[in-house]
Amino acid sequence: NIENLMNSAPYFVYILFSKKDKKFYTGSTNNLQERVKRHNKGLEIATKGRRPLKLIYFEGCLNIKDAMRREIYLKTAWGKRYIKNRLRETLKAI
Repeated sequence: NIENLMNSAPYFVYILFSKKDKKFYTGSTNNLQERVKRHNKGLEIATKGRRPLKLIYFEGCLNIKDAMRREIYLKTAWGKRYIKNRLRETLKAI
């Protein structure tokens, strides 16, 4: 159950896919469901003009510093390459 998984990790790194510009947005939060809702309602400046957005990936972390470090990595060229390889089938389907 996704809710049980989400309740066990207090911090999340997530990736949204913009259906408008076909690019990723990577962020971190302590409330994944609420944050995705805010992005899709246009309440987050960084993604307001890129809606609709689809949650395509997330990782849970027990420590905020670990989540922030992972977010920074996933925003690098190596991190983007990792995501594209990791989500090869998902990205074909969207």
